[in-house]
This record gives sequence, structure tokens and C-alpha cells, in this order.
Amino acid sequence: MKSKKVKTIFVCQSCGYESPKWLGKCPGCSKWNTFVEEKQEPILSSNQSARQLTGFSSGTFPLNDVTVKSFERIKTGIKEFDHMIGGGIVPGSLTLLGGAPGIGKSTLMLQISGALSKVGTVLYISGEESLSQVKSRAERLNIAKDNIFLASETNLENIVSAINKIQPKFLVIDSIQTTYHPEFSSAPGSVGQVRECSAELLRIAKSQHITVFILGHVTKDGDLAGPRILEHIVDTVLYFENEKQQIYRILRAYKNRFGPTSEIGIFEMKAEGLKEVENPSLIFLSENSNTVAGNVVTSSIEGTRPLLIEIQSLVARTNFGLPRRMVSGYDLNRVIIIIAVLEKRIGIPLDNQDVFINVVGGIKIKETASDLAIACAIASANNGVVCPDKTIIFGEVGLAGEVRAVSQIRERLTEAEKLGFKKAIIPKSNLKSLNYKGKIEIIGVTNVHSAIQAIR
Repeated sequence: MKSKKVKTIFVCQSCGYESPKWLGKCPGCSKWNTFVEEKQEPILSSNQSARQLTGFSSGTFPLNDVTVKSFERIKTGIKEFDHMIGGGIVPGSLTLLGGAPGIGKSTLMLQISGALSKVGTVLYISGEESLSQVKSRAERLNIAKDNIFLASETNLENIVSAINKIQPKFLVIDSIQTTYHPEFSSAPGSVGQVRECSAELLRIAKSQHITVFILGHVTKDGDLAGPRILEHIVDTVLYFENEKQQIYRILRAYKNRFGPTSEIGIFEMKAEGLKEVENPSLIFLSENSNTVAGNVVTSSIEGTRPLLIEIQSLVARTNFGLPRRMVSGYDLNRVIIIIAVLEKRIGIPLDNQDVFINVVGGIKIKETASDLAIACAIASANNGVVCPDKTIIFGEVGLAGEVRAVSQIRERLTEAEKLGFKKAIIPKSNLKSLNYKGKIEIIGVTNVHSAIQAIR
């Protein structure tokens, strides 16, 4: 019987687009020089069975007859991590932890492994470091070593053999980019290898009820290295969203099948490892300067947690014909819209001014409730007017210059009162349904001009 010919295809390492020939620019994601040659496995005949993605299946039942199995979340003892993922780890789940090299993924995972070793056996697979390197880090972090097994391995078949031998309750793969499936000829970290290795780990997690953690690298653009299918098949996706130069590391949950999304955990990198920050708002405001124009404090909701964050603005006359707009921690396009509103609706001349916006602490604000604070910060920096002390500002800004209502107003005001704030400038439309009985003086504004007058 003739063996089927193995074909060669080219696969984009960014989005997984397949092409029979090499292309300079990917038609799927429009990125350049991302195609890598891979061997395509022959199509199975009708009497051959294809390998299933998860390796298990069930019958078909009416929805009323399906019973829900109750489970108890496993606490790690790291409050920031447990809060972020919804109260604890779900047994048999598959979690992806991504971040830039050196940001603390392995450190955090080793700390979590030490906490989980008190509950069950942990198998830590390191494909990037030797056993002695992992051991030295564990000693530096004072990790409990009684119930943790180490293996320096990249071959998936050997990893599966170790799993079947030890029968762990928890499995850590550090990292998915170094793990390879011997049945595929492509290099470790390629689209095909990441896809197949992740599918095999998913089968292990669901069929053997093992909680699996996968560590992954990110590209220079901040995206996870490998195909997007990796994010789809896992249960939870966690990302370190700032750089390793920052003292405080922000871990965000982008996907969570067992809890809320967009939650964040804030850690401080120290010599003994990542330490959780109990009061993040106090950290972000620790060096708040109330005597400088352009500094404004706002409130941002991260998942279910309100955070008080300082926004800094600097307006300087440009030396070129085209003024610069540089933003750190906020959407640049949103800031450009706010600048246009200030020019058109308020009459502030910014066409010959460079505008710089910085969100203190390295955090990235995702919601639009900080629009009004950014508008007031730019106006304050341009006019040289210092924002009143102990004043918090938040609200969404529309194109007509109006200030729109925001959600979770009571939580924002309560957090501000805890940290000693005396005055709050908020959208006037929020006053109708305001369920807050604290001591903060509330000023409701309908447009940006009224808010700027209030800070004067």
C-alpha cells in the first residue's frame, strides 16, 4: 500500500492563516514576514478515526435531565489571585498565564505551586530552566517543597508519561512555546505545535480531572505568541499587562469561564517574590502632588473593584508644525476626541500645543468614565490652574461636550471617602438614582465647561 504524500504548507505564526506558498504579507492579519513552512499531515481515510480534541464525549440528553456537579474552589492563599479568578481555582480547569519575558510569570506560578502543594501533588514541567535553577528560585521564595515534583522536559510524550506515573492533582507547563509534539516536524513555538500541544493538555485536564496551568510568552505587540485558538480552548486567560520595569505588576483576567472577567490583581515585585498589594488605590496615590497644575484624581472600575488613579497632563508649546499627542495608560483615539471637544466646544486653543497624558502606576484604564478627568487635567495644565485638594472627577464626555452618566457610582464614591476625599465632580444625570449617603460633597455637572469652572 502506497503511503500518502506529505504536503508542505506555509502557516502565519500570528493568526494561523495557511497558504500553499510563501507570502510576504499575511492576508489574514496583514502582518509581514510571519509565514513559516510546515508539513501538512495526510488526510485520514474514511475507515481511520481522527483524534478528538478533548478525547472524551457524552451522549445526548434533554436539558432538564442534566445534573450539575457541585465543586469547591481551591484557595491558593494569595488573596489578589483568588479574588481575580473568582474566589479560587476550579478543579480540572485549564488556565493560561501570559506576559512579557522576565515579568514574573514563573515566580508567581512557583508561589502558587507552593500553596497548592498543601492540597495535592504538583508536577512542575520547566522547558526553559534546569532543575537546579528552579530549585534555587524555590529556596529564594521560601516555597514548601514536600509535595512538588520537578521535570525539565519539552517532549510532550515524556510529559504525558510523567503525568501517568505521578498522577498529580496540579500540572504546570513552563512554557507552551518550548513544548513540542514529536509527531509534528514543525519547530517548537510554531502555530501547529502550540495548537496540538494545547489540545493534548486540554484532553488531559478534562479526562483526568487535573488542574493545568500553561505559561505563554507575548510578542512585541503585546499579543500572545501563537494562534488565537490557544485563548479559545482554555478556561481562563490571565495576562501581565505592564512591563517588567514597573515595580507593581498588574495581572488581568481577560477570560474566565468560572468567574468575572476584567478583574485585576496587583502585585509588588520584591526579592522574596511577588507580594500582593492590599490597598491598590493608596499605592497609586502615594506620591500624588496637589500643587501642580494638570494632576487630577479619577475613579476607575476594574472588574468589581473601584480604583482611585492619578492622571497627569502636560501641555507645552510645540516646536514643530504638527503638535504631538502622547498617551500612556489610556486610549489615544479617545484622548484625541477629548482634545477636539475642548477646542471646539470650550474654545481652548490646543492646535499649537503638545499634549502629554500619563496614567500613574503603569495601569491601563479600559473604561470611558475617566474622560472628564482627562479633559479637566488638560484644561488645568493649559491654564495653570491647580485642581482643588481631595477632589475626585469622573464622567464620560460626548462629542457635544456633554457629560454622560457612568455606572457603579456608589462604589466609586465609597472608595473615595475611605481615602479621605471631600469633593466629587460627577455627571448630573447620576444624581437621579444616586444611592450614596456618605460625607463627600457632590457637584453634578452637565457639560465639560461646568466641570472646568468647578475646579477653578
